[in-house]
Amino acid sequence: MTVLGIESSCDETAAAVVREGDEVLSSVIYSQVPLHRPYGGVVPEIASRSHIEKIRGIVAQALADAFPGEPDPWARIDAIAATCGPGLAASLLVGWTAAKGLALALGKPLLPVNHMHAHLWSVRLDHPERRTEALYPQLGLAVSGGHTCFVDCPEPNRFRLMGQTIDDAAGEAFDKAAKLLGLGYPGGPVIDRMAKAWRNGPLREKPLVVFPQGKVAPDHPLPEGLRPELCVSFSGLKTALLTHVRKTPPQGEDEVAHLCASYQEAIVAALAKRAEAALGGGRYRSFAVGGGVSLNGRLREALDRVAERHGVRLLTAEPRYCGDNAAMIAGLASAGGALPCDDPLALDIDPSLPV
Repeated sequence: MTVLGIESSCDETAAAVVREGDEVLSSVIYSQVPLHRPYGGVVPEIASRSHIEKIRGIVAQALADAFPGEPDPWARIDAIAATCGPGLAASLLVGWTAAKGLALALGKPLLPVNHMHAHLWSVRLDHPERRTEALYPQLGLAVSGGHTCFVDCPEPNRFRLMGQTIDDAAGEAFDKAAKLLGLGYPGGPVIDRMAKAWRNGPLREKPLVVFPQGKVAPDHPLPEGLRPELCVSFSGLKTALLTHVRKTPPQGEDEVAHLCASYQEAIVAALAKRAEAALGGGRYRSFAVGGGVSLNGRLREALDRVAERHGVRLLTAEPRYCGDNAAMIAGLASAGGALPCDDPLALDIDPSLPV
């Protein structure tokens, strides 16, 4: 199948054309970061309005890039796929409604896709050698600005949630720390850069500040099927940073970099420990990590070591597919991973759609 995918779950307006699950013919993304930077985070009203303004042009560009010179590129599309959840309600509505309209107008099948499933699929984009089922059972970690979850994938297109954050996502924790330290938005990349600067700076021998790693108590009430040792809480980490800054305000860029390294280490260690626990049973053959936070260099190093210790292959997405993008939506749909639904045209968005 050749599928046109549309993604608008948060603040990226994206469209892509993908064939047979991993062959990306085009991928176009309009990022709204400059629109939200003054507010230190995504403003839903601004996001949805921008999606409305940009989505038509983004879809047209994706078709033109996929089939240059083609007089009727729509004839090459077998189906229309779009994110139906989870995400921001007003943002999701724009992309899902656009996909419905296209499917109706063109007489093409409409394929609803779970955004979190697609993040885990992103590791296969542009990697046809990863089509093999020898990579399964697979452990998945989707780690982004809005989500942090560990997923059991016994075979392709089957997903079962095992652990997740009970409050802030890892990406959100980075954003809030960057805002607190006056580093701007988005927070993940700048904190990663500052942490690297600390490792090469004059304070590199100074011990890191020990921040909490978000342990969830064994008796904490969780949805059925979730394991406490695979769940994490980042709200306490954010509070700990705030308390530290109030008691000991950083003096100069070097001390800010030291705090960034300490804070990042707590998040990385929390995720690595949970990956260690999930891989401990020895049943997995690979470990797929997707989402914007998977670009963090320190996290990749730590997860690579964990995977090596357990003899599994670590699979990460190409950098251009780590953040929100439509190629992962179209890719998963074209490989048969759309959500089962008798009447997709009657389906509504679900901002809280679970794995």
